[in-house]
Parts: sequence; structure tokens; C-alpha cells
Amino acid sequence: MATTEPEAIRVSLEGRDVRLTHLDRVLWPGAGLTKSWLLQSYLALAPVLLPHLRGRPITMWRYPEGVDHNGWWQNECRGAPSWVHVYTYTGKDGREHRHCVIDDVASLMWLVNLGTIEIHPFPFTGTADDARPSWLVFDLDPGEPAGLREASEIALVLRDVLEAQGLTSVAKTSGVKGMHVFAPLNATATFEAAKSYARTVAGALASELPDVVVDRQARTLRTGKVLLDWLQNDRFRSTVAPYSLRATDPPAVSTPLTWEEVRAVRAGDASPTSISFGVEEVLQRVRSMGDLFAGALTQGGALRR
Repeated sequence: MATTEPEAIRVSLEGRDVRLTHLDRVLWPGAGLTKSWLLQSYLALAPVLLPHLRGRPITMWRYPEGVDHNGWWQNECRGAPSWVHVYTYTGKDGREHRHCVIDDVASLMWLVNLGTIEIHPFPFTGTADDARPSWLVFDLDPGEPAGLREASEIALVLRDVLEAQGLTSVAKTSGVKGMHVFAPLNATATFEAAKSYARTVAGALASELPDVVVDRQARTLRTGKVLLDWLQNDRFRSTVAPYSLRATDPPAVSTPLTWEEVRAVRAGDASPTSISFGVEEVLQRVRSMGDLFAGALTQGGALRR
């Protein structure tokens, strides 16, 4: 049930009272989309988004004035209601850090009401100091004039390499210009081992395919190639969640793909724009295909030496 107050409404979600403000504020001037649209979009996406957020500390990218204004990354969980879970740890600087954990619809709506457009979870769950990585993640970032077609080619090569190592993988668009490949792990891998493994894989592909793959960040090396970014495999490096919106205008969604779709783009049978999706398209895909990224949440394989 909703109640109103000046420039705000209060809604009850799963027995929790959430205050939603400035609903008419335009966040996407080019598309004419408001904060109300953003909240409704995340409410509709919640059934498939929340399983990929539960138990995981997050960072958020906030644009409370709209995507045509400067946004900012926020790590610290400030001003949260008592029912929003918080992950706390002591950093190398000796300072306590607090990250929001979005476990339910009420917490998600509170987060989005802050003007949060993008949600980036960390690659682990739980609160133990010895938290283990849930997956390997590779960020495939094409440097112009390379694009999604080249990223699709490398994603398929990476899939075959991981499969040969006994690891299954799933793919999604970044929602901007690249792709992400995730390979779920079992509970035996450490973050040190996962990062070293990802670095080795990226280095090997850069050596074997030097005309199309680079494994170093320097922009001078990336023109016309696909950066195979392995650095996301740190404990406190976050990657945009599947089904998260991106701060593009019009808004795009980081969307899970079938490998058949990736092959079609690689082969030129489908255009790169065919795997660029907005909220309504993503919801239709979920209705017809379910959560194509559910494999990332399964008990995965072990890292081989």
C-alpha cells in the first residue's frame, strides 16, 4: 500500500516501509525516462536480478540528477535502514569499510531510490575473512575499430579454452560495448589462485592471437584489439550484475546471452545491435528463456594447475 507526502511516496514491500522520492525527475533526457521508470524497471527485473546479488557486497554507480550530470561510484553503505544488510571488513588501511548487501525487493528499491543506476556485486558471498571466489570473470573490452563482433570471437575462443579445463561458462553483454564471460568455481579456489589462473589464460590467448587479443591495460596497445581483462578476479573488484541497467542514454541492460547468439554475431549472421537490449526486451527474453545466467550461480569446477 502506498501513502503520499510532498515529492515522495511511502510503499510497503514485504512488510518494510520504503520512502521513494522525486519520482518525476528525468534521469534520461534523451529518452525522457524518469526515476519512477527506473524504480518500476528494477521492480520488474528483481526476480532474476536478486539471485545474483543476495549475500554479495556491492558498489553502486549513482546518477541522482540524471545521466547527463556527473555520476559517482559509491562503495560505503550510508544511511541504510536497519533491515538492509551490511558487509563490514577492515581494510589494509586499518579502516572499517561497509558495503550494502541487497537481499530483497525492499533493499533493492531503497538502493535504486538513491539514484543508483548500476549495481556491481563482488565475486563472493558470506562474511568470513577466507571468502572464496564464486567464479572466474573475464571482461572483454574491444578497442575501436573492434567491437562486439570481435569480442564475440574471443568469447567463443575463451569458452573452448575453459571447457578444455573442465570449466563451463556463461556470457553476457556488458551493456556498453563489450562482453563478460563467467565460469563458476567450486569452493576450493582462493582469490590468489583464481587471479593467477585468469592472468595465465589471458596471457596465453594474447600470445597465440596477438593480432586480436591484448592482456594489458595500456590504451596504446588496444586499438583494434579486444582487451581480455583478468583483473576483475580480485576479492574487492566488482563487475556489473546481470540484469543491471547501465548509465547510457537510452538505457541498456547487461544481458545474458546464449552461446548460439554469440556465434551468430561472430559469424556475421546477426548484427552486434541484435545483442543490445533495453529493459522491455530483457523482460521478454526472461519470459521466454528464463535466466540464461543461472549457470553462474551453480557449483562449478575446480582450477587445474
